[in-house]
Amino acid sequence: MTRLPSILASTILSATLALPALAQQAGQPAERGAPNAPSQEPAFANQTRAPQPATMPEIKRETVAEGLPHLWAMEFLPDGRMLVTAKQGAMHIISEEGEAGPAISGVPKVLANGQGGLLDVALAPDYPETGRIFFSFSEEREDGNGTSVASAKLVPNENGGGQLDNVEVIFRQMPSYDGNKHFGSRLAFGPQGELYVTVGERSDREPRVQAQDLDSGLGKIFRITQQGEPFEGNPFIGQNNAQPEIWSLGHRNLQSATIDGEGRLWTVEHGPRGGDELNLPLAGKNYGWPEVTYGVEYSGAPVGQGITKMSNTEQPVYYWDPVIAPSGMAYYDGDAIPEWKGALLVGGLVSQGVVVLHMENDRVKHEERVPLEARIRDVKVGPDGAVYAVTEQRGGGGSTIVKLTKA
Repeated sequence: MTRLPSILASTILSATLALPALAQQAGQPAERGAPNAPSQEPAFANQTRAPQPATMPEIKRETVAEGLPHLWAMEFLPDGRMLVTAKQGAMHIISEEGEAGPAISGVPKVLANGQGGLLDVALAPDYPETGRIFFSFSEEREDGNGTSVASAKLVPNENGGGQLDNVEVIFRQMPSYDGNKHFGSRLAFGPQGELYVTVGERSDREPRVQAQDLDSGLGKIFRITQQGEPFEGNPFIGQNNAQPEIWSLGHRNLQSATIDGEGRLWTVEHGPRGGDELNLPLAGKNYGWPEVTYGVEYSGAPVGQGITKMSNTEQPVYYWDPVIAPSGMAYYDGDAIPEWKGALLVGGLVSQGVVVLHMENDRVKHEERVPLEARIRDVKVGPDGAVYAVTEQRGGGGSTIVKLTKA
């Protein structure tokens, strides 16, 4: 077993580092790079390149775990330990004393190929009583593969590991597709116990158009019960040629999702070059992809007809050009960093840090960035109010977990 420092204790693997402020004046945008689509105009003020706040806290970074496998997600257990998923298909518990236990048994086989693998993990709302968890993964199938969601009872043991009992795949994104990109995926529980499941549209030109088809599960957000059934009140229940689990459509590749203080779902999805977008997805709404989007194809060509606005699609609350490459997201309601109260925190793979979105009336008032010089795969708020970020190395390298507090 690998010995790690306690996540919540003061013991730190490496020296504490105070993160330098970006070399910019307050009130100027954090993004300084040239846009990929310079002719595209935002639909309203602060829809992109919002100004930085007038004052920004100095953030202290502490490394609390390193030498980990390539992680995808983390979740705090009620007793302060951390449950993490590794892309290749393993789950581990990191104890409060700082010990990474052996791989948890009972995890189903995952397709750890390309962008696939063991993805997100979330505790059931009644976890303290039931021990039930939910996780998403890319699943190999007879006719291809796709994103699936399973539930199980987590049974820890005395050795710091444990097992999954009563493992059941409760939901499968359909149709399957023989590809290795854009599986999504994040899981978020709403205030009524509803489970939001975000997925991707599988990237390639042929399947991605299905993001606009209600009889396809590609490029959608689903809202389901904890048994995998359509949640009561879903917008397309009873509609012919529509999957009743769908909540919203027209999405590209959703790897960030969180629930805010009002119980509402927020997401950030990977766009094309210059089209990452923040949304407050509403029931039955169409978010445009691939017919309407900011940004361009990776080749530099327009996406479709290059349309950024259409009457029957929703504008993103915010978009990034160039992209941040979002993964992981949290709503900050802690006290450790008071300046961030009510903000949305987003991990940036390309921007290599945590993006802090200060909101006002459901719009981005300020964008702040905390540079970490590492690709960020997940972001969570700990029980101590600190912010925890999972880093990753390109090419299947390992992960580190860092803790952010106010210096």
